[in-house]
Amino acid sequence: MKDLEFGNRLLQLRIKAGLTQAQLGKKVGISAATVSSWEHSRSTPLLGFVPKLANALCVSADELLSMPAHDKQISKIVVTGGPCAGKTTAMSWIQNAFTKLGYAVLFVDETATQLITGGAAPWLSTSNRDFQWHLIQLQQAKEHTFTEIGKTMKENKVLIVCDRAAMDNCAYMTEQEFAWVLQQLKTSKIALRDQYDAVFHLVTAAKGAEKYYTLSNNQARTETPEEAIALDDKLVSAWTGHPHFRVIDNSTGFEEKMLRLIREITAFLGEDAPMEIERKYLIARPNLRLLEQLPNCERVDIVQTYLKTNDPSEERRIRQRGSNGSYVYFMTRKSKSDGIKRVEIEERLSQEDYVALMVEADPAFRPIHKERYCLSANGLYYEIDIFPEWKDQAIMEIELHSEDQKIVFPKEIEVIREVTDDPAFSNRELARIR
Repeated sequence: MKDLEFGNRLLQLRIKAGLTQAQLGKKVGISAATVSSWEHSRSTPLLGFVPKLANALCVSADELLSMPAHDKQISKIVVTGGPCAGKTTAMSWIQNAFTKLGYAVLFVDETATQLITGGAAPWLSTSNRDFQWHLIQLQQAKEHTFTEIGKTMKENKVLIVCDRAAMDNCAYMTEQEFAWVLQQLKTSKIALRDQYDAVFHLVTAAKGAEKYYTLSNNQARTETPEEAIALDDKLVSAWTGHPHFRVIDNSTGFEEKMLRLIREITAFLGEDAPMEIERKYLIARPNLRLLEQLPNCERVDIVQTYLKTNDPSEERRIRQRGSNGSYVYFMTRKSKSDGIKRVEIEERLSQEDYVALMVEADPAFRPIHKERYCLSANGLYYEIDIFPEWKDQAIMEIELHSEDQKIVFPKEIEVIREVTDDPAFSNRELARIR
């Protein structure tokens, strides 16, 4: 059997069966670490284990060993933005661009507009919080249905595009109303926001393209230009903190704005390879109280652990990300490309899988604990890392869509120098035990 194909197939079937690595291991009589080793293609099971695995996964041995050429890739993204930002046109561009790349493109339409045009407007409801709660429930149900249908598509690559999503509702609620809705949904802000793989915000035409702002192309839109700008800012604030959040402003013409959106989505999906263009700066430790007061700044806590690898050119790490007891988990694989580009592949983990992978921690590196401040400003997304052992310095990273993209620094930040190519300031080197 081909190790990589078998590992991918085993992972796919385990997730489908709703089992953690530990649960599957217990059924078969092996450790969770062994299951992890098989899934990550570091080893393969003896043939005697195949019938046990097939039985535990409720499939035949033939199905377990029947390796498809490619596993199905389902990505769920959000396209959001202020009023009259170009979302309707963007959906057409996305359909054309990614159908040509072999994706089945599915669209979850804007739930608020669906309700309003159907007569269920929030201003007709006696309780805004109840209306928003029901809206999010409907949104989530639609997304679940599209995801399940996506699993049945014949294409191996499925792109689910949400025209707005759960966190957009936050902009229409008070903090107290939003807290109540989260309680009713039995979820947290982190879990609600970070369930999406990527979020792309189109800035309202009222901010930078004023002459094109209009109410005529959406009967549910009622905002004045001033209200549109205020709402745009609230939406950016609501999504700030997401691991992959990009803002597409009006610094170019409309057609170029659409092209920039397509390039951002293409880069996220990894067509042809997931390349990350990142600039890194050593900065003076900022005034954290000032940062926390900004409406478009969100703090998250990160614990990053490096795993053993047999390939010196590859980096494997797992990460816990969140705050106040609510976390999401990721595994990242990185390999160096040319210049400031890196090939990066990231997958989500369950908490059980994250814990199971901890046994593979590389003893040459300590876990990194840091506070990350995610800041949306100047059409860029800044990530400011505060390390507890540093008293007067910090690190700021900016991800770009091209190497020549103009960088504007936030006025709250004092840049000491760029350290993009200085290995001493990589997280891996900062974690190295000396």
